[in-house]
Amino acid sequence: MVSLKRPLPGAAPAAAPEGCAQPPALRDAAVGGLAIDGPRRDGRYVDCTFGRGGHSGLILRHLSADGRLLAFDRDPDAVASAAGIDDPRFAIVHERFTGLREHARRIGWERVDGILFDLGISSPQIDDAARGFSFRHDGPLDMRMDPSRGVSAADWLNSAPAEEIERVVRDHGEERFAFQIAQAVVSRRAERPLSRTRELADLVAAAIPGHGRKGSRKDAAQDPATRTFQAVRIHVNQELEELEEGLSQAMDLLAPDGRLAVIAFHSLEDRIVKRFIAGQARPEAALGPAARRLPLRASELPLPALESIARIKPGPDEMTGNTRSRSAVLRIARRTTAPRLAPGGGGRR
Repeated sequence: MVSLKRPLPGAAPAAAPEGCAQPPALRDAAVGGLAIDGPRRDGRYVDCTFGRGGHSGLILRHLSADGRLLAFDRDPDAVASAAGIDDPRFAIVHERFTGLREHARRIGWERVDGILFDLGISSPQIDDAARGFSFRHDGPLDMRMDPSRGVSAADWLNSAPAEEIERVVRDHGEERFAFQIAQAVVSRRAERPLSRTRELADLVAAAIPGHGRKGSRKDAAQDPATRTFQAVRIHVNQELEELEEGLSQAMDLLAPDGRLAVIAFHSLEDRIVKRFIAGQARPEAALGPAARRLPLRASELPLPALESIARIKPGPDEMTGNTRSRSAVLRIARRTTAPRLAPGGGGRR
């Protein structure tokens, strides 16, 4: 990790690193949602998903000479690209964002003024066939955000029970033909292991009943492998579990009036974010079913720990210029002075 040193007075705004020619989806709205103005320009901020620095570069341009930015990314290529930011206000950690609380407190940050998450995979990851994320480019069946750690997609698919594969493809890909796909994977690996993205994409297409026939499925315009690739990637990287824990840690670190900005790209992610914000913003949501039936006065309810500020989708111009932004949803919330609410009936925490 690079240490955050006190900058020289009048430090120049940092330029974005190489590889960030096209801004990330909803970049301006997300950074704007952090409300880095007035005294908040001197604050401490966290970019939990550095990518190629699109958000970090803009945050740094908003910060004063006394502001600070800590970034995280588990992709070594993303961390390497951060070498393009030569700014003493900035530091990056090669780690999952579930290391947020530990690393922030290691450098003496008990509270921060804003935290940003840009979920999912980046365009450079999709476009690099060697990473194994895309069914459009043949490459090794890897899909790990950090290729140096964990189990690859190929290793998991070649060893997991059929029931586990079916559950992952159904739950994380919302794929109604999960059973057929899981059976096809098991049959194929009995002959020879899966090792390439194109092999998995072709296997999935062949396993879907009636694929290629008109009316075979509602999303016929979508590549048949889309949902399976999403599901396997989410599972291999434990993305949903990471998100839940990351949001929880963000609540522990946000100072009063601190801002939380989260960009999601599919319904599974956005559902978690939406429920998390609602659970902290609506006192009644923090009560268990039994407590909700009690005749409580408003004054007896716990106070909201978050205020939901906005839900933002890309406009027509952005979707035209960046087709991958079409499914993006940005949610912004503000931390109040109240203690955070424990989910499922725990009240204040």
